[in-house]
Amino acid sequence: MSGSDASERYPGALHPMVSGDGLVVRLRPYNGRLRRAQADGIASLAAAHGNGFLDLSSGGHLQIRGVREQSYRGLIEGLRAMGLVDATPRIERLRNILVMPFWQPGDETEALAAELTHALVNDDAPDLPDAFGFAVDTGRKPVLQSADADIRLECDAGGGLVLVADGMTTGKPVSEKTAVSEAMALARWFADNRGRAPKMKSLIGAGTAPQGHFVPRQTSDYVPAPGGTPNGALLGLAFGQMGVDTLSSLAKHGGLRFTPWRLILVESARQLPQIDGLISDPSHPLLRITACAGAPHCPRALNETRSVGHRLAPDLGSIQTVHISGCALGCAHPGPAPVTITATKTGYDMIKNGTAADTPVRTGLSPSDLNNAI
Repeated sequence: MSGSDASERYPGALHPMVSGDGLVVRLRPYNGRLRRAQADGIASLAAAHGNGFLDLSSGGHLQIRGVREQSYRGLIEGLRAMGLVDATPRIERLRNILVMPFWQPGDETEALAAELTHALVNDDAPDLPDAFGFAVDTGRKPVLQSADADIRLECDAGGGLVLVADGMTTGKPVSEKTAVSEAMALARWFADNRGRAPKMKSLIGAGTAPQGHFVPRQTSDYVPAPGGTPNGALLGLAFGQMGVDTLSSLAKHGGLRFTPWRLILVESARQLPQIDGLISDPSHPLLRITACAGAPHCPRALNETRSVGHRLAPDLGSIQTVHISGCALGCAHPGPAPVTITATKTGYDMIKNGTAADTPVRTGLSPSDLNNAI
């Protein structure tokens, strides 16, 4: 595989991204879950074919970093043997489903996610942009409203299902039988009406809205943090990165579910496992910092990011979220943050309540300047 064959921004397993430390191979586990054997197998494959590091993305995907081009085919063969590679690049691109991690086997969430997966792999599925995604967030209260998704299935205040076009405060009432067909109809509506709009929210923001969406959405107050849940233990990763030994150790404790918050749910774990590289303290300041790989690991990055994050962590004070981006794309946190720091060729820019591409309030800051500026 040559660099020209790889996706620049939205990698997959069949379309890896060329980065500064090799190829990035992104996995989209079904329902966001890996069995213990799959997790252990990925750790072994990442050690053999990559640089030994893995990232958990803001989309709840697992990325194998530093894959050598000569090892790529062997990695894919190993992943395919574990059922972790889609049949075609088109299916891989369309099967972008974020699933609420607190589902129970056989419940409504698992059933809807499976049906939606089946609908998206059909030949008649609409052609959607690479970053277009779905969220199945059908617990009693939604927990994924801060995550990026274009079409959402949620529950309203009365417990009924609603279909939501991202960017709207109301949704369309649906049933478990009609939810997926209505979601696919909304996806076709977007494809037919989007023009150049890459996301549902941008289309809605331009004044175009689907019909029949009149049920008020619930407002989510869920704050993700490490700790115990009825489904198992939630554990954090600094900047969403871990080594293969950490993944292998996690696999010994139970099945794993990935979240868009860079937290991993260890199924059925009654206590928080103490494993190097994991954060179990919900007040740890690194959990409030989002940072992409930065330079030299990403060819687009103009400066380091995660070293800056480690330096800033002790001085965050009451700031709830800091986003550090290696460039104006802001891949690690596409939405606005209370404080965003964007790397430039001459230092760092600081943006308040905005994205990595917004107008900064201060420019040309050094890493030491940043500690004082926040």
